[in-house]
This record gives sequence, C-alpha cells and structure tokens, in this order.
Amino acid sequence: MKHPLLLILASIVLLSGCSSRQKVDLIVINAHVYTADSSFSEADAFVIKDGKFLAVGSIKTLTDQYYADSTVNLHDQPVYPGFYDPHSHFLGLGQVLDQADLVGAESYDEVIDRLKTFYQKHPNVLWLSGRGWDQNDWPDKTFPTKEKLDVAFPNVPVVLMRVDGHALLVNSKTLRLAKITAGSKLPGGEIIIKNGQPTGVLVDNAMQLVKRVIPQPDNTDKARMLQAAEKVCVSLGLTTISDAGISPAEINLIDSLHKAGKLKIRDYAMISLGEPNLNYFLKRGPFQTDRLTVRSFKLYADGALGSRGACLLRPYSDRPETGGFLLLSPGELERVTTILSGTGFQANTHCIGDSANHLMLDLYGKLLKGHNDRRWRIEHAQVVSPDDVHKFGQYSIIPSVQPTHATSDMYWAGERLGPIRVKGAYAFKDLMTQNKLIAFGSDFPVESVNPLFGFHAAVARQDAKNFPAGGYQMENAVDRKSALLAMTRWAAYACFEDQLRGSIAPGKQADFVVLDRDIMTVPNTQLRQTKVKQTWIGGERVY
Repeated sequence: MKHPLLLILASIVLLSGCSSRQKVDLIVINAHVYTADSSFSEADAFVIKDGKFLAVGSIKTLTDQYYADSTVNLHDQPVYPGFYDPHSHFLGLGQVLDQADLVGAESYDEVIDRLKTFYQKHPNVLWLSGRGWDQNDWPDKTFPTKEKLDVAFPNVPVVLMRVDGHALLVNSKTLRLAKITAGSKLPGGEIIIKNGQPTGVLVDNAMQLVKRVIPQPDNTDKARMLQAAEKVCVSLGLTTISDAGISPAEINLIDSLHKAGKLKIRDYAMISLGEPNLNYFLKRGPFQTDRLTVRSFKLYADGALGSRGACLLRPYSDRPETGGFLLLSPGELERVTTILSGTGFQANTHCIGDSANHLMLDLYGKLLKGHNDRRWRIEHAQVVSPDDVHKFGQYSIIPSVQPTHATSDMYWAGERLGPIRVKGAYAFKDLMTQNKLIAFGSDFPVESVNPLFGFHAAVARQDAKNFPAGGYQMENAVDRKSALLAMTRWAAYACFEDQLRGSIAPGKQADFVVLDRDIMTVPNTQLRQTKVKQTWIGGERVY
C-alpha cells in the first residue's frame, strides 16, 4: 500500500501540471493542416475554445500549453479551412431538391421520361417542376418546343428551368394559366415564337410571366428546404454558402433558423434588387451575425450565354441576328449603383457577356474612382474583352467566378463566340492577376454543389471525364495554392468575412474540413474522387 503522503504529493504534481496549462474545448492532433493564412503555413495540430481557433502549431508545443477533455487524432489526414461558396443559391438548392432532376439528360425524350418517373412518385403535385435541361447536350441543339410536353402532360402545368436558370420550358397548360400569347412582351426578355405561336420557351425577364402565377412555398416549406440543402452542403465540406439574390422575408427566415439552432451553416446573403427591397434595407443598413452577413445587393446586367441572353459587343457567331440583351437599362443600372455607392452596401452584378462586363466595369469605375476597399464584385465575369480586364485592378473590383462553368460550356462556347472572342472567356488567371485574388463559387444548383469539382476545373481545366486531354485554354489555369485560397480566405474577403474566417488562424471561427486525400498533391485525375471525412462549423462537428 502506498504511503498517504506520497499520494498527496502525486496529486499536487498532477494538479500543478494541469494548472500550468490552459483548458480548452478541443485539441486536434496528427493532422496535415493547410492553414491558408497570409504565409500559407502548414501545421500538425490546433486548439479550439469557444468556437474559435485559439492556437495553431506543433503537437508538442500545443499539448505542452493546453489540455482538453476531447482530443481528435486525425492520423495525418489533410485539413483545410471550411470551404466557401461565395456565389450560390442556397434556398434555390432546397427548392430543386423538391423538383425533377433534369441535369445530364442527353435528349428531350430523356427529359420527358424523367418527368414521368417523378410524376408517378408525386402524383398530387399541382405544378410539375424540374430543373437542369440543356439543349446544348442533345443531338438537336435547338431550343425544345412544348409539343412533347403537351402530349405527356395535357392537364397539369409543367415548368422546367434550364440549367443556367435563365430560360423556362413550359407546356400549353402553363401558357394558358399565365395568359401568354405571341403578343406578350416584357423588356429584358424574350418569348420564343415559331409559326406565329409561343414555343413554350421563355428567356430571362419573360420568365416572370410564369413565375407570378406559380404557387409559392410558405415559410414552413422553405425552412424544410433550407435544412435539406444544408445536409447536402456540409456533406461536401461547405461551411459558408451564399444566397445570390433573395428577399428580405427569406433573409429574416434564415436569420431566425440560425437563432433557433435549426440551421448551422453560415450564409452570405445578397438582397434581390427591387425598389421595396432597396427601401427596406437602406433604412436597416448592413448587418452581420455569427452566421449571417447581409451587406450586398444582387444586380443582373444580362442573361446567360447558353440561352443567348448574354449581352455581347458583337452578335453571336451562331446567331448573327442577335447580340443578346440587357435585363435592366443602362440608366437604371447607373441609378441603382449610384445609390449603393453612398451606402455601406456592396454591389454584386451578374455579367456574362463582354458588353455587360464593359458597361458595369465602367459604371463601377465612375463611382469607385480608383483603388478602394468597397469590394464591389462582378459575378461570373464570363466573357471579358481584353481591353477591359485591367479595370478589375484599376478599381479594385473582385471577379467572382465559377470554374465549372468553363468546363460545362467549353463544348459549345466557341460556337457562340467564335475562335477569337472565346479566348477572353473564363480567363480566371488573367482576372486573378489584376488584384492578386479571385473568388471561386459554383452557382449551385446551376452546377454541382461539390466545391472540389470547381477546384479540379480551375487547376486542370477539365470536366468529370478528364476532357479535354491537356485541359481547356490552359493559359488561364490557376495553380493549386491560388485555387484553395479562392475557395477559402479570398472568398471570405469577397464577402467581408476575412476577419472572421477563411483560414485556420488564432481568433478565427473554427470552421474546417477533413478530406480523405490531399488535394494539394494528388494527381488531377483523383481530385473529383476526393471525399469529405468530416466538416466542422464553429468547433462543432456537423458532418
């Protein structure tokens, strides 16, 4: 039996050892940590307290200084800051999960078959909705018409969103309910007509004629959709996402779900442009909570390249009778950006075509005047004239791009733009060079939610089939370090959140992701096969 005095002395030594170390909530050890901090340092351990990174460094140093009831040993698995998506449609993803999935359909007939399968499983829907069709992937690349929908679904209204969100295909039942005729018009949009009658395809602003008669989900439905979308996002390593254009009511719903603990993922919400929304938020002002940032308005200058709604400086190479169109007049775009320039709000403008980019870069420049910290953004910046690229740097404008757009569009972008103009499209490296940063998003559900698909598209310039061999327009490929920063710290900067998160550094919120392989070193062909092992938000494991 040990002497009581020895037991007392041992207890004193143990207690003094603990008292010399600080107690924390969690210690993560044996990790290969890419911090994405200002020096892009690496570490093998970090410490979390009260939802934030307290210290980052070596195992020995940190375990000498801290102790915790909970320790996670990652056995040399790679760790990165939680992935950001600075341009996505979070609520839109939730809504799509309730619809027929048409992504990847290789023909119009396959679209009809998928709709029939969906309708058999959901026979009580009042409106049959779907999203993801792309006529550019079909043998016949012309826009579809309503006849096949009318045969398959004569008595239920059908509304099918194109993959880019800038065109609808509807049946005759829907046209009647929306009272759309060959004479119907809406500025900034197009009703496709054939033989004097609507074909069922509505482009850009013309979609509003249908949207205004579709029954809208209530807050209970939207809450369910948001929670379903969150499950998808965190399973893919996303800890901060965005809502590129939602209403004040939807922003308030997200805020309430955060406060009730029903939604964990962080959201950078862009307010949909509109006079009521402007009035509401200009009075309220920007605000930021632990999980929600609201300090930007989403503007639309033009439409999409795939539906020929993008506004070009010269006509489309494959349809010379049109050069696309603006969704708002230059005067209205100038009026709105002028208002925003006098506030603390950010302007984030959707620009696809080189004409739309030219217009908005000059408007921004007129108001911003030179280098600044307003962080105004061009969303997509898809086709930019070589004469305009320097304006991103001249006026500190952030290009917010989606790398998977390049590898989705590469099959037909040359037909739309011609061999010379297409070289100014998806020019991520050229754009990044201007301000020494760029923000990478996905635009989901237009593209896949998976941020690693965007990483692969940016560095390899290839699609899921690793096509084309050698990559697409590789002069604008981005190195892996820059690609990781573009979906972490630089994305946070683009959202005014770089002081809160975006890197694994002391004082930042403890958002991080663990992968099954190291995306900084594995071959390009393995990048899309990478799986998320764990996702943490604020020091809490959410996946």
